[in-house]
Formats: sequence, C-alpha cells, structure tokens
Amino acid sequence: MSILPSRFIYVCLHFLALYFQIQESQQSSADFRFYIVNHTRNPDELSRKQIRIYQLYSRTTGKHVQILGKKVNANGDDGGKYALLVVETETFGSHIRIRGKESGHYICMNKNGKVIGKLNGGSEECVFVEEFLENNYTALVSAKYKGWYLGFNRKGRPKKGSRTTQTQQEVHFMKRHPKGKVDPLEEFRFTTVTKRTRRARRLKPNPHLN
Repeated sequence: MSILPSRFIYVCLHFLALYFQIQESQQSSADFRFYIVNHTRNPDELSRKQIRIYQLYSRTTGKHVQILGKKVNANGDDGGKYALLVVETETFGSHIRIRGKESGHYICMNKNGKVIGKLNGGSEECVFVEEFLENNYTALVSAKYKGWYLGFNRKGRPKKGSRTTQTQQEVHFMKRHPKGKVDPLEEFRFTTVTKRTRRARRLKPNPHLN
C-alpha cells in the first residue's frame, strides 16, 4: 500500500520539474526574440556605415570631381580641397552618398537628370549605386532614376542623367587617394594584376636573395 503513493508523488514531481523547464525555455525564446526585434529597429549607425575619403578621377577630363556647393564639376586638381570627397557606404551593399569635405554639400540628381549639390543628403536623389566595370573604372548610377549615371563632358560640366549610358567614357571614374596620402591596405585592394604586372614581378630582383 505504501508503494502506490510514493510512485504517485514521484510522477507528480517529475511533471512539475518538466513544467518549469518548459516555462524557462519559453521565457528565454521570448527574450531572444525581443533582443532581435529591438536591435533591428534601432541599429547602431557606426556598424552599418563605412565612411571613407578619396577622390574621383574623371576619365574624360583627366581631373577630379569637385563639389563647390550647389555646383559640381570634374575640373578639380589632385589634392584640391574641393576634390576631397567623403563617401558614406552602406555595409551591406554598394549604395553610397558623396559629400564634399570642404563644402559639406552632397552630389544629387533631380527628376530632370540635373546634377546639383545639396546640403541635405537624406533624399534618395543623393544616393548612387557603384558599378564596377571590366576596364577597372567605376560608374555611379542613380538609385532613384534607373539607368541615369553621374557623368561629365570634356569641359567638366555635368551631363544630364537621361543622356548617359554605362558605356560612355563620361561616366567612368577611378578612385584615388588624396595627393601624398596613400593607405597601403587600400592601394593593395585596388591594385589590378595583369599579364604585364605579373611579368614585371617575375623580372624584378629580390634584394633579400642578394
């Protein structure tokens, strides 16, 4: 007679322990979901963006894109203060905003395809998408107006976005560091290896072997 009550008590304690384990598991899952939702809604801006400073060399003018304020052209000298660009890049993508370090204006493209400088770069008109071309140049297409590229004619004046295509030299740019300021890591990242450079490396003597 004493065996039945003890088994009954054992079973009750077993189910009670199982109940508390389930409650604790559900609480942990709820806390984790809350953490994910909370951190997704309030992302850390520093972890989402990369800010870099460089120049954009124009293939047509042989000079650099510069932001003078509301006016933008491609007649900037290497190392010129208006040619220094602060480029804000989203970590998970190639969408960028380009701001003049000196003027504080962003490069934007309005609904008419006109390239202008704006102090407030929050609009989608001020967002461009990087396209890396086979000739080692970079093209910048408007994120809002598909197929409209940032481009400059031979006089350095902006071209209307509606009159540009990716194959035009006017929309081809090359990233360059400011004159006299070279980051070895970045220089390595942008170095292109060709048959000529490989051959030069093979022929170059190694001073450590002498």
